Amino acid sequence: MPFLYLECNAGIAGDMLCSALLDLLPADQATEAIQHMNELPLPGVQVKAERTKTCGITGTQVHVFVHGEEEPYHNHPGAHAHEHHHEHRSYLQVTETIDSFTSLPEAVRRNACAVYRLIAEAEATVHGTTMNDIHFHEVGTLDAIADVTFACLLMDMISPERVIASPVRTGYGSVHCAHGVLPVPAPATALLLESVPNYAGDLEGEFCTPTGAALLKYFATTFAQRPIMSTTAIGYGIGTKRMPIANCVRAFLGETVGAATSDGDIVEACCNVDDMTAEDIAFACEQLMEAGALDAFTIPIGMKKGRPGVLVCALCKPDMLAAIEDALFCHTTTLGVRHRTWKRTALLRDIIEVDTPLGPVRQKIARNTSGAVIRRKWEHDDLARLALEHHVSIEEIRHNIEQ
Repeated sequence: MPFLYLECNAGIAGDMLCSALLDLLPADQATEAIQHMNELPLPGVQVKAERTKTCGITGTQVHVFVHGEEEPYHNHPGAHAHEHHHEHRSYLQVTETIDSFTSLPEAVRRNACAVYRLIAEAEATVHGTTMNDIHFHEVGTLDAIADVTFACLLMDMISPERVIASPVRTGYGSVHCAHGVLPVPAPATALLLESVPNYAGDLEGEFCTPTGAALLKYFATTFAQRPIMSTTAIGYGIGTKRMPIANCVRAFLGETVGAATSDGDIVEACCNVDDMTAEDIAFACEQLMEAGALDAFTIPIGMKKGRPGVLVCALCKPDMLAAIEDALFCHTTTLGVRHRTWKRTALLRDIIEVDTPLGPVRQKIARNTSGAVIRRKWEHDDLARLALEHHVSIEEIRHNIEQ
């Protein structure tokens, strides 16, 4: 299975990510992707792509026109905002718009809504309100919705097994927006970049936009320098501003060289509790998963003075340890958390959607280093949904779709 590496030396914005991903595709698939976008129910929106250059490097630049005009500020790192009137949209209106794109795969719409949820959570935190009370300005415009949706569509078409990204240049200085003059990175962007390695760099301006930060945070599983890999395609997504450095997001598609199943370090955080109910412990495990744990589980233990207790454990990536420790302190009665780092080897995993006579069902596939499928498992939530719809057991649903 291929993996995708995103090099963000000039920052990242929604349109630049779209451009880089589109540049990875063969010409016929790129044309098909643009056609899909232009058939969406987005009034007056047209997506185009052109070949252009930055610092002598040829790449792709995606343009989103609304009623024949392109927003000059939105998603163009290094530029300054203009005093344009923006139609404000609530988080619910944005997700309803995306849900109306029924010609796109359900996974694309689900991912696009999830990206906007990250933005809404960040905006709500910054403004001290709730997601339902947030009204998007720049990131709620039709071209921004098109950027996010197009990026999710292209990710679905490329289907990398995992996405790794470089540290992100944010720039420095100030940026004009609907709320006034804000520091760079803008507050919502800075919040989205929590746990994402980033740096200001030596060039003034906004190099990382909220949509770029949200897309990167949603799709990237790891942030590091580019690993040893054998590339099959390289895409250049070029921004509009001319700068001393190449203004582009560079995307590498390829295979890791060596132990493809090596999954890097994983952290185990755990604590002992002996004064919580089973219901409270179950809730704590749910919150650990919400906080970013890869898995959460419990083990019955015997504690001092013969008291029965429970060992609460969570597995996470190293950059999520602080969030997991916070969740353990918040949702359990423990006074201390232990953690240790393990080396992990894992099968390559992917989730595909299978069309069955009863409807689409997701299936988790595990592959070995040669790419051969050695294990398949139906997604339980999808089986449960079909069982409820057809008033039969999950086992009968599983039997019917396997037949």
